[in-house]
Amino acid sequence: MTSTSQPQRHASTPADDLLGDDDLMDADEPVIPRSIVDSNEPVTSEEALELHRRGRPGKIEVTPTKPLATSRDLSLAYSPGVAAPCLAIQADPARAYEYTAKGNLVAVISNGTAVLGLGNLGALGSKPVMEGKAVLFKRFADIDGIDLEVDTEEVEAFINCVKLLGPTFGGINLEDIKAPECFVIEQRLRELMDIPVFHDDQHGTAIIAAAGLINALDLTGRSITDARMVINGAGSAGIACAELIKAMGMPHGNVTICDTKGVIYQGRTEGMNQWKSAHAVPTDDRTLADAMRGADVVMGLSAKGAFSNEMIASMAPNPIIFAMANPDPEITPEDAKAIRDDVIIATGRSDYPNQVNNVLGFPYIFRGALDVRASTINDAMKIAAAYAIAALAREEVPEEVTAAYRGRRLRYGPDYMIPTPFDPRLITHVPAAVAKAAVESGVAMKPIVDFERYRHELRSRLDPTASRMQLIIDRVRAHPKRVVFAEGEEEKAISAALAWRNGGLGMPILVGREERIRATAKGMGQSSLDGIEIQNARLSPHNRLYADFLYERQHRNGLLFRDCQRLVNQDRNVFGACLVACGHADAMVTGLTRRYNTVIKDIRLVINPLPRKRMFGVTIIIARGRTVFIADTTVHELPDPEVCADIAIQTAEVASSMGFVPRVAFLSFATFGNPRISKAARVRDAVRALDERQVDFEYDGEMTADVALDPELMALYPFCRLSGPANVLIMPALHTAHISAKLLQQLGGGTVIGPLLIGLEKPVQIVPMNATVSDMINVAALAAHDAQAAEAATAAG
Repeated sequence: MTSTSQPQRHASTPADDLLGDDDLMDADEPVIPRSIVDSNEPVTSEEALELHRRGRPGKIEVTPTKPLATSRDLSLAYSPGVAAPCLAIQADPARAYEYTAKGNLVAVISNGTAVLGLGNLGALGSKPVMEGKAVLFKRFADIDGIDLEVDTEEVEAFINCVKLLGPTFGGINLEDIKAPECFVIEQRLRELMDIPVFHDDQHGTAIIAAAGLINALDLTGRSITDARMVINGAGSAGIACAELIKAMGMPHGNVTICDTKGVIYQGRTEGMNQWKSAHAVPTDDRTLADAMRGADVVMGLSAKGAFSNEMIASMAPNPIIFAMANPDPEITPEDAKAIRDDVIIATGRSDYPNQVNNVLGFPYIFRGALDVRASTINDAMKIAAAYAIAALAREEVPEEVTAAYRGRRLRYGPDYMIPTPFDPRLITHVPAAVAKAAVESGVAMKPIVDFERYRHELRSRLDPTASRMQLIIDRVRAHPKRVVFAEGEEEKAISAALAWRNGGLGMPILVGREERIRATAKGMGQSSLDGIEIQNARLSPHNRLYADFLYERQHRNGLLFRDCQRLVNQDRNVFGACLVACGHADAMVTGLTRRYNTVIKDIRLVINPLPRKRMFGVTIIIARGRTVFIADTTVHELPDPEVCADIAIQTAEVASSMGFVPRVAFLSFATFGNPRISKAARVRDAVRALDERQVDFEYDGEMTADVALDPELMALYPFCRLSGPANVLIMPALHTAHISAKLLQQLGGGTVIGPLLIGLEKPVQIVPMNATVSDMINVAALAAHDAQAAEAATAAG
């Protein structure tokens, strides 16, 4: 969806004659960011293509929610059993929400006439974007999105197609349809359908911009009824901004819209249509410069450089600027603040404060609308979403969010008036506000009675792992680290180093022969390794230092000095570990070419476990909306009860650091003494050992895996101390942990992080030999994050 090159936005083709002559095209409309993808973070085309091609092509799949293993299962789910819900729905159509997935299903529909900044790519060309939008629905709001690409540019044909598909879905998200056709399509579909229809390119931008405006007006002591605003850009987003902000209370005469031909004033005939005419105002202003003179607010939905220094200087005191053209705003914050220091500014870019990002809105708006079975998304719901987002920016920001943003304190003010896209509180604040507005405005078919309970349900919908990983990566980006990729001559290591560099995460260090590394990179199509450090172990100026360091550690363990010299010169794991141990790098990733046990022996020559800590492995499995932490998957063959208790404590700390409330289950083939077999006693003893530690998390055992994970089975044991399914699974032996993790990885269809090496004095991670580049970046980020934590702990004394 992004690449290192930023193509110019193509002009759209003219509208059908029945719509009238119109220059209200996408040339007037910026590429507003509609996803979490950062257009300012370099991502190569090769990386993007590889992601979309790897494994099962694309980004989505259909997974059944009911068992289909036996003929009885199939008979219940399909013929003849399926006849029962069919007849029930025929008798009462509302039962479709009870017996089918309709209530959580949103269609992401486009004809590809205005795809991102790429212009008219056609229906099929838009499919990767629509799949991506469907993924965002799932990622942020647990909504099942299905992409539909409709191969027509005829308005009536498009409307008829979507209308006829209506019974399938709980909501319709229109996407990347050029103006002015998008206005007609959305308006007609809203009239024809009894489910929410929402064109995110219009309303998503308007809602987030309105949220920012609410707070900007508050910060400057203005009232929405008195402020005067200019909107530059009369595309779909510009018109939607005007309509929403007027609906919120700004008088019609206080809003001036400009397009490529100047001010839209009453009596103008050139380039006009019904949507522009609705916003024409009586004024003598004819140019953007005229309109901005004395204005309190200006919203740019146009093009780079549209706001000149003179325009900004001519605005009222404490001017409010929304420069939302993307990737380059109408004016940059630094340029605006150089002109006058009283400016408040928001942009569409993530590298500046106050990003107008649609992902703050559409997932949560649909979540609230679906949960009350709203028949539409009306102005009351949009306004409620804007105020909920604005209110969130005024609350105290969680530490895990603040820490990700270059160490600056996110506190309500001119540089923080719009929440960040990864704020975990969005899922509870925005849907609840939207649902409440739907109920109060009379469009909810399933009103919510207990909103506190509803917020709790919203909170439980999303697993914190994904957002926590992103926050960790953001935190590393804010405090870049030097990370060693020990197998530097491998293609995957080079790709990981490039991704680390391109992501602004720090300085990657490739260990290997420089000529081999450069030749491999050239064969990969990468001619430049600027920003990447290459260390040849044999030629390093630190060889003697590292050999002395290793000899001091190992001379009483059978190694001669020449043995230490040879290891430093020839073993890249030893050399890389020395880089970290001696402070020349912050963290290390290895494992692509050697087995785990071999690598860990190399590392242990150089780096010790933490005092009073166990060294072990944790594998994180993310599948079907659930995350479990499995330990120990790498080190202890048959841990005794005390070791198991230590591993439980440290794994609970890992889970807590990822945003979970740990619930620890000690697993066995027995459950609370049944069957009474002697080998289960070791697990029971581990629970008793933990009883003596006075820990602050839930734990219990021994129990089987199904009891630990299935609340219905757990309910058979009312004395069990776990309040819900376990998310930390302590295995009785290395072989059970390793086999379980590998089986889940290969058969579970989920995401695996790790195994993570826990308990070393310095951050080193060992990836499996079949690790992907993404796997390497994830563990590198975790290792770099551990390095940051260690630095912070040292600084704190």
